[in-house]
Amino acid sequence: MKIAYLLEDTSLAGGTRVAVAHGDVLTDRGHEVTLVTRGGPLTWRRSRAQWLRVERFADFDAKPYDFVVGTFWTTLHDVHALAGNRGVHFCQGYEGSFTAYQPMKERIDEAYRLPLPKITVSPHLVPICRAFFDDATYAGQIVDDEFYQPHERGEGKPRVLLVGPAQADFKGIDAGYDAVRHARKLGAEFDLVRASQWEPAEGEPVELAQEFHVAIDTAVMARLIASCDVFVGPSRKEEGFGLPAAEAMAGGVPGVLTEIPSFLSWDESRDYALFAPEGDGQMLGERLAALLSDADLRERLSARGREVVEQFRAERTGERLERWFAERK
Repeated sequence: MKIAYLLEDTSLAGGTRVAVAHGDVLTDRGHEVTLVTRGGPLTWRRSRAQWLRVERFADFDAKPYDFVVGTFWTTLHDVHALAGNRGVHFCQGYEGSFTAYQPMKERIDEAYRLPLPKITVSPHLVPICRAFFDDATYAGQIVDDEFYQPHERGEGKPRVLLVGPAQADFKGIDAGYDAVRHARKLGAEFDLVRASQWEPAEGEPVELAQEFHVAIDTAVMARLIASCDVFVGPSRKEEGFGLPAAEAMAGGVPGVLTEIPSFLSWDESRDYALFAPEGDGQMLGERLAALLSDADLRERLSARGREVVEQFRAERTGERLERWFAERK
């Protein structure tokens, strides 16, 4: 099959990462995948798909392709115009729920109502998408293979990892910092390691962190995760998937996560992390302190987390993707 994905840009982001991962796995399975972008060269991750840069998506000749996939709401009108019934909407999170996009919600909803079948990264997005157009299917997320690497406890203080831009409120970084403060108030001693694709936000309490990593590439991020001992995932319900949490679990790093639909969809057992209510920094902090004080619990969650995120191996998601495209061809 010949499949094209339309990418608004190539900036470091989970949404870009998973689209590129789709290109990799489908290419590995023998299909011809082209990533069409208005952005510059991809510098922070390898890619095995073909690339095409255009000034406007309207300039792209979609006729030779079996499918054209839109990866963000702003690409959907172009996909529909270029490909018609060969168009696909890859939903990684309903953008109309994000605070930053509220002024554009009407336009986002209009794009979602286009007659494009939808594939999603998380099961909880399926009913959200079906409210706009009834053809929606869970395809799954991809955690790159390099994140599935051995995790070894380092020397010195435990390292607690908090990932995501504070500027995006659905990432819950404010609640993550509250959790850090509360855990330390309870006597937990650890180094906070922050990572974000963006520089710290104005007023962000970076003094709480011993390290702050900005826009690091995939290989460096995988090594950083492997160097940490606990992951804090404070995302709010608008989170489409929460890729850094899955990457941490793949690296054997036990986590404290919020009780949001995306995280809870990974396995009905809820035994693969400690959970706290969304936005409750105090409870997140209590869970963090408890995890840091219990080596056996960390070991158990590390092993169980690895088991749960095996479902996001590239080959498994690749099988689901290939089957979906083949049935529609």
